Amino acid sequence: MLKVLKFGGSSVADAAHFKRIKSIVESDSARSVVVVSAPGKMNGTGHKVTDLLYLCHAHIKYGVSFDEIFRQVEERYLNIKKGCGLQTDIESELAALKERMREGLSEDELVSRGEYFTAKLMADFLGFAFLDAALWLKFSYDGKIDLKKSYDALSKLAAGRKVVIPGFYGVMPDGKIKTLTRGGSDVTGALAAAALDADVYENWTDVSGILMADPRIVKDPRPIERATYSELRELSYIGAKVLHEDAVFPVKDKGIPLNIRNIDDPDSPGTLILDEICDENGEASPQEGNFITGIAGRKGYTVITISKPGMSSTPGVLLNMLQILAAHDVNVEYLPNGIDCASFVVSTEKLGGGLYSILGEVEKQIEPTDIKITENMAVVAAVGRKMAFRPGISAKLFGVLGDNGVNIRMITQGPEELNIIVGVEEKDFEQAIRALYESCI
Repeated sequence: MLKVLKFGGSSVADAAHFKRIKSIVESDSARSVVVVSAPGKMNGTGHKVTDLLYLCHAHIKYGVSFDEIFRQVEERYLNIKKGCGLQTDIESELAALKERMREGLSEDELVSRGEYFTAKLMADFLGFAFLDAALWLKFSYDGKIDLKKSYDALSKLAAGRKVVIPGFYGVMPDGKIKTLTRGGSDVTGALAAAALDADVYENWTDVSGILMADPRIVKDPRPIERATYSELRELSYIGAKVLHEDAVFPVKDKGIPLNIRNIDDPDSPGTLILDEICDENGEASPQEGNFITGIAGRKGYTVITISKPGMSSTPGVLLNMLQILAAHDVNVEYLPNGIDCASFVVSTEKLGGGLYSILGEVEKQIEPTDIKITENMAVVAAVGRKMAFRPGISAKLFGVLGDNGVNIRMITQGPEELNIIVGVEEKDFEQAIRALYESCI
């Protein structure tokens, strides 16, 4: 069995966390491949190393001394080395990097060194080999990851070895370092797991898996024990704080289970994400004891409703509206509609100051009998396997919201049978989530 582990920034923040990681890795002989981020904040305070490196580059760009900021970066690594009793000559590498910074260094290469130095120290501490991501994670000239070349390279380089890999970056065809988007170490870990056909991909962070609701709204929400990749995507899209979206696809495509674990509570099983979860009869199995897997939501929506008699039987009306919005770079999140009207739920932020320009084009091209704008809207979604087609669930959800004084302004159900989504006023957002959680979970 092979397990690929990824540890985020909070998990590698200092020597104490390094020691926890060593205990976790050594407790299971299958844990052979470790991917690490750059050190994050210590106990929720201070600065992330990646942020400090970005700041260093900004100082270099404007001709301002970066010495004091870089000193903070050096201190983080030297304290880890000292606290773990390591032998790696990190001092020489830091000094060499500082000299290169004075001579000129790309932003991508500079900020990638956060993961690079962390992996160097972690490899020393675990007794594993250091495997630079630049040797296997390969980009094409269009900036996309070349999966075939990357997978082939890693499968050869890591075969039969215990290795530590820095996350967040790879290499362009011309040899230049290129970083992924923020949170990219999750992507690196998933790619490594997929390339090596791992049996499990463990993503270690500072929470015990994915929670069934936002802890800022619901007190001590339960963790989700098991979920499907489809549910994970639904929760992520609607606003739940889960993994970097791109981190799901590599392991999902290979059918590799993803286990989200807590470094501060390593005995907790966390959340296990699978391609499919079935009971003994082969039917979709719900979250244990519940018909809802999770509740999530997001504020900041505007609803544009256009009315026109016979609109549903008039070809091209919806298409025209979608084209008008697309021309203004506004994506339609939800589209509930009736016989003579249709509502377009869009991000208020994306709408920006272009609302009146859009409405002008709508009046000219579509000639609606009425246009209504509803602002300060939020959406709340209850997500669960085949939930939308279980008799009585919709009625229960709507009843709970009504009993708690929440006015439902919009209802939509996904065709994948995964969610029931309601639109509410922003002032009722937190109350809606609390009411659903307390009544249904």
